[in-house]
Amino acid sequence: MANKKPVAKKAAKEVEVVEQVFVPTEIVKEKVIPVKEELEPAKPEWEIKDRIYYLTGRHTPLTLTIPGKHTRKHALLYFDPKTGKQKEIRYATNHDSPFKEDQKGEATMGHIMFMNGDLRVPKEKQNLQKLLSLYHPLKGRIYEEFDPVEEAYDDLEMLDLQTDAAVFAREMDIDDAEAILRVEMGSAVNQLSSKEIKRDLRLFANANPELFLELAQDENVGLRNTAIKATEAGILALSQDQRTFSWASNGRKLMSVPFDENPYSAMAAYFKTDEGGEVFRSIEKKFN
Repeated sequence: MANKKPVAKKAAKEVEVVEQVFVPTEIVKEKVIPVKEELEPAKPEWEIKDRIYYLTGRHTPLTLTIPGKHTRKHALLYFDPKTGKQKEIRYATNHDSPFKEDQKGEATMGHIMFMNGDLRVPKEKQNLQKLLSLYHPLKGRIYEEFDPVEEAYDDLEMLDLQTDAAVFAREMDIDDAEAILRVEMGSAVNQLSSKEIKRDLRLFANANPELFLELAQDENVGLRNTAIKATEAGILALSQDQRTFSWASNGRKLMSVPFDENPYSAMAAYFKTDEGGEVFRSIEKKFN
């Protein structure tokens, strides 16, 4: 019997071991879905550009200088939420930072002056821009930074109000129109014709749409107008101290006006009571 030749063993192959990276997963309905890490939203970057600041008060003086450094009279401090400390700020024309602690060496102080209601700061003055836009305590109190996007939004909102007010004014009957105009014009509305009332109402709605819409939806405006008309027509009598309403024909007292309240507003509220409702219907009959 022939001897079998020994079978040469094959050399074991080296197997490269690849390090596995564990990726956290969630199993949802037998499907493996990798968990996405939540990314923090990117913080808005400071844009280098020319900026305009404007006074927000009703009156704009020719010149107005606001504090540019911390004093006992004018505190210019900024609370840093990261460090939990207050930092003194000042406008030094020869330093990049608006914080005093970062201004090393001599500091040349500058003035912050609004001319004709606004202050234009070129992009080269980054220190002043950051002080006014980010840190000055008077921002939002006496001045704001001009933002064309925000201004466009405000303009659009005003246009919507004017459109709504114009629709209300066009469809309003003459009695309601007279009642609203009387709030603005007083007894002078008695001298206007119906066409003039409708015209002036629409002009008022366009000039002050927010107030017009508020008055147009206030049910007391019409009642207040009735009280004024009844007093002017000699149906009601209001005492000289404007504290008491009476019937003009017999002097019988109807109501006392609460302290510190407009007498006609008080009468309008009185008309909504059971007793006042009878008085109101009686006045309407006298008008008719």
